[in-house]
Amino acid sequence: MPTQTPSEPNRPMEPAAPPKIHRVEVEWHAVTYKTVIIYGLLVAAIVLAGTFIVFPNLYSAVTHKISTAIANNDSDNASASQTQAKFVNLDGRVQVKKVNSVQWVDADYRTSLDKGDLVQTGTDGYARVTFADGTNYTVKPGTLITVEENAMASNRPTSVAVRINTGAVDLSTPNWASPGSKAAVSVEDAKAELRPNSRAAVKLDKDTKESEVVVSTGSAQVQRGQEQVELTQYQKANIPMAGSISKSDVLAPPDLLEPINLTPIIAENPRTTAVHFEWKPVQDAASYSLRISTTTMFTKIVKEAKVSGTSVDISGLDAGDYFWNVTATSAKKLSSDVSETYKFTLVAQGKAQDMLLEIQSTQLVGHAVEITGRTEPGAALIINGQPVPNIAKDGTFRHFTEPLLPGEHTIVVIGQNRRGGTAKQQVSVVVPK
Repeated sequence: MPTQTPSEPNRPMEPAAPPKIHRVEVEWHAVTYKTVIIYGLLVAAIVLAGTFIVFPNLYSAVTHKISTAIANNDSDNASASQTQAKFVNLDGRVQVKKVNSVQWVDADYRTSLDKGDLVQTGTDGYARVTFADGTNYTVKPGTLITVEENAMASNRPTSVAVRINTGAVDLSTPNWASPGSKAAVSVEDAKAELRPNSRAAVKLDKDTKESEVVVSTGSAQVQRGQEQVELTQYQKANIPMAGSISKSDVLAPPDLLEPINLTPIIAENPRTTAVHFEWKPVQDAASYSLRISTTTMFTKIVKEAKVSGTSVDISGLDAGDYFWNVTATSAKKLSSDVSETYKFTLVAQGKAQDMLLEIQSTQLVGHAVEITGRTEPGAALIINGQPVPNIAKDGTFRHFTEPLLPGEHTIVVIGQNRRGGTAKQQVSVVVPK
């Protein structure tokens, strides 16, 4: 007989068990930036070391390229700075036109000059240009020049040159560090090339196109085509448009004596005070021309005098700084080069109480004289035309003069204090032979 399993009575179903959640525990550790950097560097060092071991040639090539690039960059920067000429004196109207420009601009001390640049001075303009090798060109009024050469290289001969299109230029050369260096001035189809430690004046007449070169110091060579003329001190070359170059002697410039360079002249009333000017005679000179200016480039002449002797007294000057020079002229109307330029200062006697100035001792040291004394703190002193650089806070000073020739000398000490007061002392010394 069939059987049947009895069914269980109905009952509510039990809810499903919730899913089992597994807990995850995370452990962490703080790492500083310094540690990261150290490990990074360590890994980089390991990689570089492995690269060097596996590919040694690659390492050498990379380092060579880097060092070459750095060297080239330094060389380019040095070359750029060394090939630029600078203005060191500017007076009056001076203009520049760069080689890649069509516009003239006023020159200033930040203006640099390169090959092909033009410089033009007005009728009242002066400009002194210094090249990186120490060569100086002084561009006179009414002159137009072109920078023709400007080759500079470390430990190699240098070459600088300008072309005079019209006007005049003075050229002075240093004792170049690199033998074989050159400095020149071109005029029309001729060129004057100076030797080391030389000075010359070169000018081109705009009407006749004739040129002349006068050497006042050292020597120079003037060349036109196959012609070559050697010039030494106080010689001149005339370069005509037609015909050969001629050479002749010129007068030497006078040596200046008084007022001593950089000396102050104290006067109660400067304008009515006669200032004494004196210079040494020049052989074959028939007359002398004195010029006094308020500027170093003599663009503002305040007094001029033509005299047959070697001294003259000039009055009518106001208090201030002045520059003076002298030119000699022969009976044939040939002129010398301009003498060295001296400076003096005309000082009005201070209305304040005279300043303190005591000379305590003088002592011979070889052919020089040691002078010690006392003045006011902050005062300025000049001894025999030389400023005294070291004055102590209490006003004491000690100064050595330039070497003196044997014989009797008068040493002049001039001072001025902050109130405008002035003082002057003189001492006599005898320098033995």
